[in-house]
Order: sequence, then C-alpha cells, then structure tokens
Amino acid sequence: MTLQLSERAKELIPKSRIVSFATWKNLHSEEAIQIFQQADDEGRYLTDEDLERIKAISPETSSSLELAKLLREKAPEIVDKARIKVLAVYPNITATDGELYPKERAEACWRDFWHFIRCITYGIAGNSTEFTSAEGLKNMQLLYQELGVPLPAMICGLEGLKNHSLELFKAEEKEAIAPYFDHLIELLKSFSNS
Repeated sequence: MTLQLSERAKELIPKSRIVSFATWKNLHSEEAIQIFQQADDEGRYLTDEDLERIKAISPETSSSLELAKLLREKAPEIVDKARIKVLAVYPNITATDGELYPKERAEACWRDFWHFIRCITYGIAGNSTEFTSAEGLKNMQLLYQELGVPLPAMICGLEGLKNHSLELFKAEEKEAIAPYFDHLIELLKSFSNS
C-alpha cells in the first residue's frame, strides 16, 4: 500500500516551510543569512564549510556553531531514540489500523523529526530562537490536519528529540539550547488549540 496524497496536501507541502530568517536582518549580515537560506532551500543541515564561512563572517557565533555541528552529527541517533520513544508511548501507532500506517506515513513522521532538528540547528547556529515562519507553520498545521497526522505523537517525538539532544551537552550548554526546542514544541502544541 502506497501513500496517496490529496491535491490539497500536494499544494500545502511546498508552503509548509517552517523556517524564516526575516527577523535576522539586525543580527546577521546578508551574506551570513544567505548561507542559512541556501541550506534551508536545499533542505539540508549546515555543512562544515557553511559553518566555517559563518564563523569567518561572525566570529562571535563560534561556540553556537559548535553546538549546532554536534546536533547535526548526532541527528540520526537522536531521531532514532525519539522514534523509539514514540513507539513506546503509542505502541499501536504503526499497526494496520494505527495513525502511522502504512509504513510510508511512519517514515514521513520520522523524516519530520530529522527536519525539526535541522531547523533547530539553524536557530542555534544563528543565536536566535526566532527561526520560524508563522505562515509556514500555519500551512504545516493545515497539512497535518489534511493528512491526519497524530499531533500528540509528534509532540511526544519533539520532546524526545529535545531530551535526547540535551543528553549530549554540559549543563550550561543544555540551558543555552533548550529554548530552541521549547520554541518549536510550543508552536506544535498550539496546533491542537486552533
């Protein structure tokens, strides 16, 4: 069984880009913002080369860039642990009548986890918790509604991403990066209130 997307879902997917660097104009040079924008346009993490270029432009971001780099390197492991947590809390979610059935639905969910960390690494690297797009998030909310995405499971997964990410860091670093995760968790929680 393959996942059939409605026309509405197909329209919403490209509009559901949750990252925006619009508020960064006072924080970063146009050149630095362009590096972040290109990575987001390509749906990828910042590369070592990107990080070096940003560091050369904005040396004060050096320690934040290292935190973002570690998260990038550990992303597959973090996503895997968050997936295991979701499956433990919602054991029947991938069963034949579960909300993440067929397999393609579950894989799309785990892929979203990977992208959530990617977006968070941009915020951390740029030293700004304001890394989201209100319009992109509204479209993502509509997309999740259209696809019947199990929001409590996604929030559980995002909280798992946070917890497993924080395990990698020292106390003061945990305090520094937790707000980036909290920002996205709160936004996802707001989906259920709308």
